[in-house]
Amino acid sequence: MNDSVPPATEGLENWTAIMGDIAGRSQRLLTDFVSRNSTQTAAPNNLGMADTMNIGAAFLELMAKMMEDPQRLMDAQLSLWRGYLDLWRSSTLKMMGQEAPAVINPDPADRRFADDAWRDVQIFDFIKQSYLLSARWVQETVADVQGLDPQNKRKVDFFTKQLIDAAAPTNFAVTNPEVLRATIESKGENLVKGLQNLLEDLEKGKGRLRVSMTDETAFALGRNVAVTPGKVVFRNRMLELIQYSPTTTEVKETPLLIVPPWINKYYILDLREKNSMVKWLTDQGYTTFIVSWVNPDTSMANTTFEDYMLEGMLAAKDAVLAATGAKKTHIAGYCIGGTLLSCALAYMKAKGDDTVASATYFVALTDFREPGDLGIFIDEPQIVALEKRMEEAGGFLDASDMATTFNMLRSNDLIWSFVVNNYLMGKEPFPFDLLYWNSDSTRMPQAMHSFYLRNMYLQNNLAKAGGLTLAGVPIDLRTIKTPTYMISCKEDHIAPWKSTYAGTGLFGGPVKFVLSGSGHIAGVVNEPARKKYNYWTNDKKAKTPDAWLEGAVSHPGSWWTDWEAWLAPQSGKMIPARKPGSGKLKAIEDAPGSYVKMRAN
Repeated sequence: MNDSVPPATEGLENWTAIMGDIAGRSQRLLTDFVSRNSTQTAAPNNLGMADTMNIGAAFLELMAKMMEDPQRLMDAQLSLWRGYLDLWRSSTLKMMGQEAPAVINPDPADRRFADDAWRDVQIFDFIKQSYLLSARWVQETVADVQGLDPQNKRKVDFFTKQLIDAAAPTNFAVTNPEVLRATIESKGENLVKGLQNLLEDLEKGKGRLRVSMTDETAFALGRNVAVTPGKVVFRNRMLELIQYSPTTTEVKETPLLIVPPWINKYYILDLREKNSMVKWLTDQGYTTFIVSWVNPDTSMANTTFEDYMLEGMLAAKDAVLAATGAKKTHIAGYCIGGTLLSCALAYMKAKGDDTVASATYFVALTDFREPGDLGIFIDEPQIVALEKRMEEAGGFLDASDMATTFNMLRSNDLIWSFVVNNYLMGKEPFPFDLLYWNSDSTRMPQAMHSFYLRNMYLQNNLAKAGGLTLAGVPIDLRTIKTPTYMISCKEDHIAPWKSTYAGTGLFGGPVKFVLSGSGHIAGVVNEPARKKYNYWTNDKKAKTPDAWLEGAVSHPGSWWTDWEAWLAPQSGKMIPARKPGSGKLKAIEDAPGSYVKMRAN
């Protein structure tokens, strides 16, 4: 028996005493929690999401289709039985001291089973392989069912994966060797501390479990995140516009405006000095501006997608021109900010506005035919249910709802790893700037969010010529002649790269498509100094994303340098550096401003 976990019979009396002490102390913690929260109204439970998504109906259809082909189901069960027989045979040989290969191994990237005990201790190796066999069987059986409604098929595939992840033996104290070891070594302190962490998270979420991902007290905006010097030079009800201080004596004539998504805070592009995109851009000689969106409340329930275009992006663009005296500006839109950018450019074209020198799209969808895993959450019944929830909340989508949706796309990394760390191991979450930003969510105004989900995800109207009308103008992306740079990420679950590639055929002007390694965040925030990941370029047009990638050239490092090489020739001459507040727009306050500090919880 490996000494990394306690023998089953060793110290039984001591173990019983430890568990008795844990029970007594836990009871006192629970009693104290109830007394403090007895008059508090609990927030709606996240589990309510299941009903709004009609998951039950999807699984009922699954079961009906399974019953239509009993032979296929029987074959699947026999396959599982054979796997278990192989596992029992392998385990028996190991118990007899003989070598036996594993029947199934976890993915090398699966960090849940990294502890040596999962390999070296027979009981845990058996538990691990039993789980992996069952998980594979369930997923393959569900995926093999024929004739399901396509949307229901996506739902059952996705939520089957969620259930499998939730049932992993790593998520339970008695089947996780690391937790058992910590419990023995600390005499149960980990479980008591874990319960305390759980209750604190429930209290913080006002009755809804809000799993802590990082030590939020370790960060402060303007102190160790969002620290690049600058000034707020424009403000309206929708946004604050930050102009960053130059770091070069001369700058390029054409300024650059970045429009981040309003689903999250802007400072993902300014976390720390060493990985700040805005700092890097100022170092390259760009007069850099960024939009800091307001965090909506009930007063903004009727704020529309149109408002985000007119009072948001276009107002910010005009402010950049006023602040710098430039005739044109570059604009980069991140995620939904890029979707908005495409709408704004088509609107500007119809109005005869030619003040944008180039457009850059960071992982942004313009054609929503294949929206990836997010499409699971979007169909007519779900939107109707979501609209009802937003009405009940006061006219906005609660920030925690949006955060939960995104976290579910990577549940092992963004949910269960923290459940184990915080509640079973009893540890404090590690201070991590990216996860601090991830926890700093924003609300969505009801009118805007309903419009966005219906017109983009559900009906794909943006991809249709004139399928969308904003401020009285039919939006047609084909009229856009602005030079376009599109960066997508190969492992993006939010804006799948093959879906973003579809947008290359929608614009009327020249388009350069670039593919980065990693995902929606890490693939974008990939400063050159890290020399991490890689990116692919292909100047030839291709009918399909696969054909494009087949002919693409891989380059080491960050795509930022490629983007800057594309931007520079379109940026005019070098002029004396512009200081924030020195132009027509005066400084209002220091960056990061006030709007970014409005927390949703």
